Amino acid sequence: MKKILLFSGCALLFFGACKQSVQSSIDGADSLAIKAINDSSLTQYLSVIAADSLQGRKPFTNGETKTINYLKVQFEKLGLAPGNGNSFFQEVPMVEIKSIPEDKMVFKGKTASLTLNYLTDFVAGTRRVQNEVSISNSQLIFAGYGIVAPEYGWNDYANLDVKGKTVVVLINDPGFADSTLFKGKNMTYYGRWTYKFEEAARQGATGIIIVHDTEPAAYPWTVVRSGWSKSKLTLQSEDNGMNRAVVEGWITLDKAKQLFAMDGKSFDQLALSARKKGFKAVDLNMTTSLKVKNTIKNSVTYNVLAKIPGDKRKDEAIIYSAHWDHLGVGEKIKGDSIYNGAVDNATGVAALFEIASAFKKLPKAPGRTILFISYTAEEQGLLGSEFYAKHPAVPLAKTVANINMDMMGIAGKTKDIVVYGFGQSELEDYAAESAKKQGRVIVPDPVPSSGLYYRSDHFNLAKVGVPSLFTGSGVDNIKNGREWGLKQVADFTKFRYHSPQDNFDAKTWDLSGIIEDVRMLFDLGYRISNEDSYPKWKEGSEFKAIREKK
Repeated sequence: MKKILLFSGCALLFFGACKQSVQSSIDGADSLAIKAINDSSLTQYLSVIAADSLQGRKPFTNGETKTINYLKVQFEKLGLAPGNGNSFFQEVPMVEIKSIPEDKMVFKGKTASLTLNYLTDFVAGTRRVQNEVSISNSQLIFAGYGIVAPEYGWNDYANLDVKGKTVVVLINDPGFADSTLFKGKNMTYYGRWTYKFEEAARQGATGIIIVHDTEPAAYPWTVVRSGWSKSKLTLQSEDNGMNRAVVEGWITLDKAKQLFAMDGKSFDQLALSARKKGFKAVDLNMTTSLKVKNTIKNSVTYNVLAKIPGDKRKDEAIIYSAHWDHLGVGEKIKGDSIYNGAVDNATGVAALFEIASAFKKLPKAPGRTILFISYTAEEQGLLGSEFYAKHPAVPLAKTVANINMDMMGIAGKTKDIVVYGFGQSELEDYAAESAKKQGRVIVPDPVPSSGLYYRSDHFNLAKVGVPSLFTGSGVDNIKNGREWGLKQVADFTKFRYHSPQDNFDAKTWDLSGIIEDVRMLFDLGYRISNEDSYPKWKEGSEFKAIREKK
């Protein structure tokens, strides 16, 4: 979901005065290139990228081969050069693990036991590259949110030894329930499931179980179930994932409440206590055991990179990114088993082509290099971008900005543009100026607790200091208003997100909003490409100090 367009009129750029002659030339270039971004070509791209023939675009499948070759051919047709040396591809070594846990997960207390059913009540797997892993009579500890955040004075693992034990933790962070904690409703990375697994491993836990709750998770149990019923990918590592917990998983909220009640405890009361500073972990006085069998495959998947070299500062680059992968073929829902990922993220990939086409229509090459990256394995935990951040095609210190596109809106034009991670960098000020040309305004995420700034590929570039912008389509729909727009987002999340129902439908999709979004993002990047300065992180951003060290 995102939004964009062009310049008109002028005298001032957001970051200072510019001569009218210079501004006029920029506006002229914009007006010529902007016509290259249109619904005809966008529809054509979407119809291919979201087609059944690509089998849901999962890495390590024939669908990947077809997808990345299609991307390469389209970039070539648009006249772009290879973005990774002489190649359009960047190899990303990964391991695929298909984890099959036992059908039943049993929790034994002093006087009672509780049995959970796989997929219905729990999911579980492992990052350890072993044919079989197991936990046996592992003691259960409720560790609150499972967070260690010194900057917020928070440590759920204080004075807690979890070696050999399994921790049960809440999703999101304390700010979701108490606006005075962390960043309030704006979820931090500490609220992400990926962080919770990482922290449990750092603490030496044998197992970790996250309690699913739809509102703070920002997606229903069906999303967890569908994701964990398939094989999972991880980057290859020297220790074969042995630094991770033996078992990682989730349980439903209802079963968590039954689990706590089995020891005479109230889940709701303990969850309330977990929101307070100084919370002490609680022994649940029960154990669990589980065996997980794995099918393992080591292989290589690919990021796709293409570029338009700058004419003045070729060594400096602006990245436009969008992941190409989705979830492949999986559990059948409503008669369909192909997870096409039309919104997520055929829209973003199609937008890459549209923006590339616009840059190529300019009468003159941009001052800085424009690097287009379509990442692999975003759906597996932002893995393609994690690998790129460690092996960049352009030095990070010379990477001016990252503009990321993921899940663009299909409900038509809006008056606003959502900026995820509002207040992070000066890039949003550029976005505000570009949006203003369209008669639109930028606004914070209407559902900040979803933590979307930490859930797409730009996050890995932000973590290494590169100012990164992630916008979403607005919700104040021009025809139908804000409440209607919010309902479209909620309905997509509930009924189509990460399901086989995320399909492209040229008859019902209103692409006018995407067109505006893409045009705005083009305008934004084009302006930065012709400047000498580097956009900066704003005061208070957790990424500011990282950039300043480079």
